[in-house]
Amino acid sequence: MADPKKQNKVEKKKKAKVASPKVKVVVNSSFNNTIVSVTDYSGAVIATSSAGQVGFSGSRKSTAYAASKAGEDAARKAAKLGAQEAIIIVKGVGEGRQSAIKGVRSAGLRITSLSDYTPIPHGGCKPRKMPRK
Repeated sequence: MADPKKQNKVEKKKKAKVASPKVKVVVNSSFNNTIVSVTDYSGAVIATSSAGQVGFSGSRKSTAYAASKAGEDAARKAAKLGAQEAIIIVKGVGEGRQSAIKGVRSAGLRITSLSDYTPIPHGGCKPRKMPRK
């Protein structure tokens, strides 16, 4: 009989090297957290990081410092896989927008383009009904 310990062993897949040195970095910054995703041009996620994943919790996740550390962490993971140039897309209105970009730059990725896709309401919600007097 075969050893039961050897049967349950699962081999961990190694991440493949990025074929292209050009990547997209998507920074999603909310009031509570900053999430940084590094994708290739087809949209497949290569590396991710967030302020919570880096080690911040509670109200410290929403700070600019936590966002810079998250950007640095995600860019460093992508650089290990072969990324060199980055297009940055920023979404959201949180504190960590600019500092996440600084973190990506400090980790060694060269920024070629910077776009802001923050959703803006055109007309917005219906205003509340005026109270009666």
